[in-house]
Amino acid sequence: MTPQSPLSDVIATATAYLSGIDPIMADAIKQVGPCTLVPNSDIFEALIDAIISQQISVKAADTMVARLRAATPGAVLTPDALIAFQHDDLRALGFTTPKSRYIRNLTEQVVSGQLVLEQLPALDDETVISKLTALKGIGRWTAEMILIFCLARPDVLPVDDLGFVEGVRAAYALPTRPTPKEMRARGEIWRPFRTFATWYMWSVRRLSLLQKERPRTRIISL
Repeated sequence: MTPQSPLSDVIATATAYLSGIDPIMADAIKQVGPCTLVPNSDIFEALIDAIISQQISVKAADTMVARLRAATPGAVLTPDALIAFQHDDLRALGFTTPKSRYIRNLTEQVVSGQLVLEQLPALDDETVISKLTALKGIGRWTAEMILIFCLARPDVLPVDDLGFVEGVRAAYALPTRPTPKEMRARGEIWRPFRTFATWYMWSVRRLSLLQKERPRTRIISL
């Protein structure tokens, strides 16, 4: 994303392109309506949120995030605030041993300057993924969510995301869930706007489950 290409312009270009090259995607875009993706510029908070959210329900994750906020000055999740929390402090708040270690490691990396989050917007997608997945507790899926929901990168294809895969299955009336290899092949037609194709497939999935849209406060697809 560049100053010459604000997100609204990219979305308009992407939806027009996707509608023109894929009739099923065109139907999905008509069904869902305008893309409402709004990036969250706070990468650190998003990473903390992602660590907390791993393998627990949305409701449980909301509770844990709120608990951590309540324990910080001003209820703000910043590196300077969280560096005061030792492993035992995080465990006392109810975090598991692995998650306490992941939160502590991320915070230490940022505070020490080993990871400079402000540099990520200037890096290409794969370099961002490489830097983030070098952290304990951060996998490729989480890094891809940062690319989409924080950096607003236009061409991300998270083939391991269940909501995306099931959205494709529903939209294209596939008999079985497509494999990551099949998803990559299918996604080739959507370049260079695979992020927005993904967003629309997430939306198709939500509609298929008859779920109401909820505010995008977290970097999760469903």
